[in-house]
Amino acid sequence: MASLIRKRISKKITKAMYDFSLLEEGDKVLVAVSGGKDSTTMLVELASRLGKADPEYQLEAIYIQADFADPAPKTFLESLCKTHSIPFHFLSVGIEKRLKENQKLNCYWCSTQRRTELIQFAIKNGFNKIALGHHLDDIIETLLMNMVYKGEFSGMPPKVIYEKYPVSIIRPICYCEESEIQSYAIEGGFAKYTCTCEFAKNSHRKRIRKEIESLTQGNSTLKQNVFKSMKNIKMDYLL
Repeated sequence: MASLIRKRISKKITKAMYDFSLLEEGDKVLVAVSGGKDSTTMLVELASRLGKADPEYQLEAIYIQADFADPAPKTFLESLCKTHSIPFHFLSVGIEKRLKENQKLNCYWCSTQRRTELIQFAIKNGFNKIALGHHLDDIIETLLMNMVYKGEFSGMPPKVIYEKYPVSIIRPICYCEESEIQSYAIEGGFAKYTCTCEFAKNSHRKRIRKEIESLTQGNSTLKQNVFKSMKNIKMDYLL
């Protein structure tokens, strides 16, 4: 029998699926996994839906490892995918080696390089959708980061349809809060796997995260209101 936290996560994923039409009949979905709680939760939940009431879709996973990253997650992810009968792909990318002279490695550069490799792999292997493990907190953090550091009102939509690529990005756990996923991961026994990237220690995201915590005091309704603001835009009151 499913626990309360698993039911809650599952319900929120189902709502996201229908609200944003994330999955359709015949989709071939590539799940980007890191070994962390977010993408692992997403993978487990998507795998549990295969062959059930949702549209019929294919599911495979890929782990892209940077040249400076800890190799430990690979073994865990291979085992997890085998348990759920999900094909697993591994891609080693020399991200640090691509830096030009006097260029420093940062989160944005790393993310861009991995995203490019991910999209190219998906196209080459016939996937039409890529699932990313961004939760509600990630999304509202990105929204505020772009406002503060870029001067633009943009974020990470639950579904992105590229014009120049034959693939779409979907974010099935967009309604789930990080605290909920943490509880799910603890119950599932995979909470010990976290991001160990040393370059993220002083990132803009961590600073914005602290500001959001101060503004909302962890209140779920207030966080959801920030999320809802992205589709409740009053153009008459903007420049």
